[in-house]
Amino acid sequence: MPSLKALRSRIASVKSTQKITSAMKMVAASRLRRAQTQAEAARPYAQRMERMLASLAANVAGSPTAPRLLVGNGRDKVHLLVVVTADRGLAGAFNSSVGRTARSLARRLESEGKTVKLLPIGRKGRDLLRREMNDRLVGFFSFAGSKTVGFASAQEVAGKIIAMQAADEFDVCTLVFNRFASVISQVPTEVQLIPTPLPPQQETEPTQGARAVYEFEPDEETILARLLPQNLAIQVYRALLENAAGFYGAQMTAMDNATRNAGDMIKRYTQNYNRARQAAITKELIEIISGAEAV
Repeated sequence: MPSLKALRSRIASVKSTQKITSAMKMVAASRLRRAQTQAEAARPYAQRMERMLASLAANVAGSPTAPRLLVGNGRDKVHLLVVVTADRGLAGAFNSSVGRTARSLARRLESEGKTVKLLPIGRKGRDLLRREMNDRLVGFFSFAGSKTVGFASAQEVAGKIIAMQAADEFDVCTLVFNRFASVISQVPTEVQLIPTPLPPQQETEPTQGARAVYEFEPDEETILARLLPQNLAIQVYRALLENAAGFYGAQMTAMDNATRNAGDMIKRYTQNYNRARQAAITKELIEIISGAEAV
């Protein structure tokens, strides 16, 4: 059994760790509410924009003048995966779950004979992916210095994607991130950004139902040139907000579990300390009594 001094040191060390995990839990809880509100507020606009562009893509499908940001280049050979994770850890399996999803998707695409390129957002995603797929990385974004997630960050990522498409560096772009479901549940999600997916009914029943008719003012080219990059930034911004909310939820849960585990360790070490102390006292009493009897 360890000495009393060693047990006292362990108890003090675990208590210090417990204070840190408890403080991190409270910080994550205070930031979670704001991040959750932002993520939930961004969903309706992003979903409506996604549905509108899907319907628009169905109307212009097959047109030679259709924008490439909307319908792609017609090929399906090179896939760009934009993987969104956090810049920090201590959040349980939050980052690793996105990494596993991205790696599984990349392996599946490569098994089908396709080329995969990876664009991680967040240091943890970069570290996870470069262990096995370093040669597929084509860039990296980190917003660790930003206190809050801003739309300018999403526009920076969207600009990189648009520049890569203009250089014909990929055919299909997919966004991989954790969708915030609840404090204890974050769902790895895949969203195709380019080309815009057609509505399900359009894919299954292309000849049934009337297509929506759009009137453009001033003209279709001018509006889409502004709308499509904006939509790309909005979808990335939504993923960043969902990722931030999910991270704080996962971190709060992980730190709560760590604080509880630290409490259990303190109890266990305290019991061992008391037993060792009692054994030492008993041994001293036996030595005193034995000496007195010998005299």
